[in-house]
Amino acid sequence: MPRLTAEWTDDIDAVRALATLGAGEIDASFTRRFYEHFPTLHPLFLELYGERDDSLDQLAAVIAEAAASWKVRSPDLKARDEQSEADPGWFLSNRMLGGVCYVDRFAGSLAGIRDSIPYFQELGLTYLHLMPLFESPEGNSDGGYAVSSYRRVNPRLGTMEELAALSAELRDAGISLVVDFIFNHTSNEHEWARKAVAGERGFEDFYLVFPDRTMPDAYEKTVREIFPDDHPGSFVQLKDGRWIWATFYHFQWDLNYANPAVFRAMAGEMLFLANQGVEVLRMDAVAFIWKRLGTPSESLPEAHLLLRAFNAVLRMAAPSLLFKSEAIVHPDEVIQYISLEECQLSYNPLQMALTWEALATRDPRLLQQSLERRHALPPGTAWVNYVRSHDDIGWTFADEDAAELGIDGYPHRRFLNDFYVGRFPGTFARGVPFQENAKTGDARVTGTTASLAGVEAGDAGGVDRILLAHSIALSTGGIPLLYLGDEVAQLNDYSYADDPDRSGDSRWVHRPARPAERYAQRQDPTTDAGRVFAGLTALIRTRKATPEFAGGELIGFDAKNPAVLGYQRPGADAVILVLANVSDDDAYLDPIIFGGFTAAAREIVQKRDLELNHGLVLPPHGFAWLRVTPLG
Repeated sequence: MPRLTAEWTDDIDAVRALATLGAGEIDASFTRRFYEHFPTLHPLFLELYGERDDSLDQLAAVIAEAAASWKVRSPDLKARDEQSEADPGWFLSNRMLGGVCYVDRFAGSLAGIRDSIPYFQELGLTYLHLMPLFESPEGNSDGGYAVSSYRRVNPRLGTMEELAALSAELRDAGISLVVDFIFNHTSNEHEWARKAVAGERGFEDFYLVFPDRTMPDAYEKTVREIFPDDHPGSFVQLKDGRWIWATFYHFQWDLNYANPAVFRAMAGEMLFLANQGVEVLRMDAVAFIWKRLGTPSESLPEAHLLLRAFNAVLRMAAPSLLFKSEAIVHPDEVIQYISLEECQLSYNPLQMALTWEALATRDPRLLQQSLERRHALPPGTAWVNYVRSHDDIGWTFADEDAAELGIDGYPHRRFLNDFYVGRFPGTFARGVPFQENAKTGDARVTGTTASLAGVEAGDAGGVDRILLAHSIALSTGGIPLLYLGDEVAQLNDYSYADDPDRSGDSRWVHRPARPAERYAQRQDPTTDAGRVFAGLTALIRTRKATPEFAGGELIGFDAKNPAVLGYQRPGADAVILVLANVSDDDAYLDPIIFGGFTAAAREIVQKRDLELNHGLVLPPHGFAWLRVTPLG
């Protein structure tokens, strides 16, 4: 078989000819993008697979798959591609607002999501992330993150045809559809998995399978244990005695991306979903996708090569599709996945975790430090900022950052876990531990925003903490993301403990069914639901009307008060100065700190004018979005 050469010019005609054999005549639009992006894809594929004899044929098969996908892409999606190419930074707008939910928990089915579109418009959503909705095993499927088919919707939720129709209706409503692409693994029931275990030709190398413990033991010397409650280490034993790599749950088997056939197959699944109208793929567990003996097998260079290669393929056949990184790793590693060439969007786990850290400690220094040091991104990319997600809260701050502030990372994480699961005296939080490891003391925290913030405990500051946390997510730059239900102060649902399929996963405590009674109260200002909904929708309206909140530029601001977080969002003619008091007491801000601005300012949420030469008092858990004019 022919293999790739070092020069892309030597291979491009051969690849195009082989692709044409596989896909038929290639139109002018695809041809243009093929010649534009092949020089990027070729060296990436060469570095990943160039030593293999079948590398040229595999690359040609990938291009053929992309060309065939483009042929059947609908005219309205091709029109969306043109819009995106004309305005590649569309997602940087201050009008962006994301929502995320489980289809069944929030609306019962895809039909229910369709019926909810008017509410999504009322809230102001422009981006809707539907949690894993693909076919998955009965019983425990890690909340759908064990995928048995990327081309079939879980029949309890609907069909792929319904998903495509929903995506079109969402687009008409100005809302982009986002779905999870479970990138690192499939379920053990996936067709590929069944064929691999059976030794079927072409699939025997789709996963990492070993005849005995020799190689698993060697790998596990340097690979960390993720879900010790489910199984020790990173491997599980098959019925025939062999061992297969399973980083997460025992029924989630890691794909072998060292095999280019896996690359080709997964590129095909991405292209298929893009043609259903999906506009953003959340790339799940991207840090784990490449394995190498003697390393942690996390965030290896090949993981980045793979993302760039997949991007180059998608730019040819679905150029409007974006990747969103989900990498819950060291902050220095998170940033490495964010670029125009890899993931244009990324979750911001550090900001999320440190917002909760600041509320627990009443000290914003770690959050302030992270915003000043770790917030900046490459041009044309954006954070997705959230107060909480479907997943747990892990305290992902860097120990070296904490040490600069006199904080010892290990005991501080233990304190935060104890605080948020109700073990610390005087805590306002009612969270639940997730995956506590008795050997290491490691744990994470689960809970809805309202339960973590104090509403469940009846704490007087609970509602204000919810609004304060969301005011940060809405104002730091990027796409703010709401876990739907949190806008009406939904509480923990402890009934998961009675469900045998969910009782072993405490994250279900913060994945309640849609709280219908709280949505019914959302216009009632005497209720927690009404107070949170009114406060949050006021913030959303204000953000959408404030051009300074577009993009991601952020400049730190020293409020000279140990309880107050401060930062500036610069605009063309003015600056939005954001101040947030994380303490339980009033915070006075001396007028001297405002010396760089003219005295006249306007608080844009409350729509009131202020004179900064009088100073400012922020109430407990209070915040201000001030439009100010710099002197000079």
